[in-house]
This record gives sequence, structure tokens and C-alpha cells, in this order.
Amino acid sequence: MSVRTIRARRTTRARTRMRAAAGLTVLLGACLMGCSSVETSDGPGGDVPYVAPSANAAAASRAAQAQAEADAQASVDAEDAARMSSDKPASRPAQVRDAFATLQATLNDTCTPGTGNCAYVLGRVHDELAGLEASMKAYPKEPGHFKEPVAWMTTLDRTLKGDTSTENLEKHRSELFGTRDRINTWMQGHPEDYR
Repeated sequence: MSVRTIRARRTTRARTRMRAAAGLTVLLGACLMGCSSVETSDGPGGDVPYVAPSANAAAASRAAQAQAEADAQASVDAEDAARMSSDKPASRPAQVRDAFATLQATLNDTCTPGTGNCAYVLGRVHDELAGLEASMKAYPKEPGHFKEPVAWMTTLDRTLKGDTSTENLEKHRSELFGTRDRINTWMQGHPEDYR
């Protein structure tokens, strides 16, 4: 569900609550006005001060409606703040074992340049390598532990020169697959990094 849809639903709920509160306020005001015009033979009593009924009911109605609107807006603001805090991306990359697992999922993937799925396959391999590189840099086991795989990915980055277009990835297809396969072999020799 998109953020826009969530926000629209919350706004609709808030407006519905405001309308319900306003309707209740008008009904309460009408009841108060009706009760204030009732007369008894005994009168209200000497200890009850006289207040004009229409001014009091209208003021109470406006105050209740304003409070209902403020409460509804506060509810929407609180829901938006909670959603925004939960939508923030993680500040750290995935653990090395998780990033390696997603790279391993591409091991049997290959393609012929120019075919329909080649852009997807090459883009995915590149993205998985970049994610693993970020993980290795963020979670080093000891200084220089991931030195070789990070160096291979740095060499690949220099080869690509920041151009991740389909044409450039197809041009450097063998380097992409070669780097993926070298890293897989290296990681197989370091099972403590992914188990």
C-alpha cells in the first residue's frame, strides 16, 4: 500500500471523526436550547443565575466543534509521525551473511547480451555485489578481513566507471560474473562469515 493511500485513508478517518463530533455537538446544542426554553410553574429557583440560552448553547457548540477538530488533527499528526519514523530506511547495511545469501541466489544466473532478461540479471548481480561490499565495509571482523573481496569489487567499480547502464553492464558482463564467482569461492573458504 502506498504512502499516499495510507495518508488518504487516515485523513478520511479524521474527517469522519470530525463530522461525527460536529454532529454530536449540534445535537447537544439543540438539546440544551430546547431544555433552556422549558418553563415550570416553580421557575428555575432563586439560586440559579440567568444566562441567555442562545448565546450559551452557540458558544458551547462552537467550543466543542473546535475541540473535536483539534483532537482529530492531533490524531492524524500522531499517526503521520509514527508512520514517518517507521518508514525511515535502516542506517546500516545488511549483515555480511545476509548480503552474501542474496548474492548466492544469483550464482546460476547468466544471460546473453541483448536478450530480454539480461538487463535484469546484470543489474541484479551488480546491486548484490554493491550491497555485499557495503556490508563488508560496515561489519569488518578485524582490520583487513575482507580485503580481497573488497579489492575485487573496487576493481569492478573502476572498470564500470559509475556507469550502470544496461549497455555498459553488458559490455563488462564477464567482469561482473567473474567478480561474483571469485567472491563466492572466497566466502566458501570463510564459512564463519555466513553461517
